[in-house]
Amino acid sequence: MQILNAVRHPRSVYYGWWLVGIVVFKMGIVVGPFMQGMGIFFVVLEKQFGWSRTALSFAFSLGRIEGALFGPIEGFLTDRFGVRRMVLAGLFILGIGMICLSFIHTLWEFYGAIMLVFLGAGLAGFIPMMALINNWFSRRRATATGLGMTGGALGGILVPGVAWLVTTLGWRATFLWFGIFVLLLAFPFTRLIRNRPEDYGLFPDGDQPVSDTECEPGSLNRPTNQGMADDGSFTLSEAIRTRAFWAVAITHGLGAAVMTTVSIHLVPAMTDAGLSLLKASSVVTIFTGTAALFRLVGGVLGDRYDKQPLIIIFNVIQGLAMLVAAVAHNFPVAVAFAILFGIGHGIRVPLLVTIRGDYFGRKHFATIFGVSQLPMNVVMMGAPIMVGILFDTQGSYFIAFLGLGAMNFLGAALMVFATRPPPKMSSELSQT
Repeated sequence: MQILNAVRHPRSVYYGWWLVGIVVFKMGIVVGPFMQGMGIFFVVLEKQFGWSRTALSFAFSLGRIEGALFGPIEGFLTDRFGVRRMVLAGLFILGIGMICLSFIHTLWEFYGAIMLVFLGAGLAGFIPMMALINNWFSRRRATATGLGMTGGALGGILVPGVAWLVTTLGWRATFLWFGIFVLLLAFPFTRLIRNRPEDYGLFPDGDQPVSDTECEPGSLNRPTNQGMADDGSFTLSEAIRTRAFWAVAITHGLGAAVMTTVSIHLVPAMTDAGLSLLKASSVVTIFTGTAALFRLVGGVLGDRYDKQPLIIIFNVIQGLAMLVAAVAHNFPVAVAFAILFGIGHGIRVPLLVTIRGDYFGRKHFATIFGVSQLPMNVVMMGAPIMVGILFDTQGSYFIAFLGLGAMNFLGAALMVFATRPPPKMSSELSQT
């Protein structure tokens, strides 16, 4: 009721901050534990069915194939139909996919069920959640995004809980009950989502709220949806013709590929080094907890300083973390990796998301962000498979983890070219 009252009486608490809390909950409780805990299921499925790590890596890479195929569509649908409808549909598909996973017996059944899971997570996940924050914030966009994205990192804190459920109830029961939980949550949760501040007589960041009684009909001071069309936003065609669009997208993709691969292969790497499943999962908790803290730091830094050099610095830090991971053969070194990786990953991600809003505006953010998922996911789908192949052929993650570090260094180099495009440069672009 307090959240709903904030909409009816918007001067009390700016509703955008309630939505940030909703994003934290959704990414931290609904999606975070599963996505951050993929390595746990990797280990138990390998033991249960004897599938190779290459085959399992391909299964988890199907999520990136989904992102490459449907990311642009998800972005367009988010701008067209709003975040609430997208999240509702996505949560229903996610819940059904989880329940299907609890009944699998063959590799192909696993592939089919995991595709449902990733489709649902995509429709309800990163693109609509980031579009929601981008819609409600402008001046404080990076702070709000950094705070909202702590949800995904905080979900990692629950990974030992997932490991406990798997060891206590079994992986089938864990999938089943989590799917039921998501289905029961879907409708009441999405009722709290509001798409844009203009729909409620508000401006981004809570600036200059104007009620119907405070302005004359047709007043130019009254916030409307038309206001988003006049805020200097780039269209998709304008954005993709800028150098910044491609530099940011590929840099984001390289870093995200490292994160995705780590989430899949870190627990197996740690158990190979002699750590127990629970202790290996605690390494995930350390780096995701560190990332959660530093996402807040990254948000504050992003609202105060130029994002481009910050992204370069923290891509390098994440790359250095992977060099540590390559030689992490005991728990103390693994903890050192986790802290360093959490700092680099935690700060660079909200900056890479919000720099798109800074460069290209609010109106077409989800569409632009969705299309940028194509080069991102092309990189992300290949990295876990290549790491799986390298392990199966070499019996070690050493070379693979060094390669992941090099990907981060390449992303840092590409960000040098991601300078802010001139405002509304479509006419100039058409002549070049």
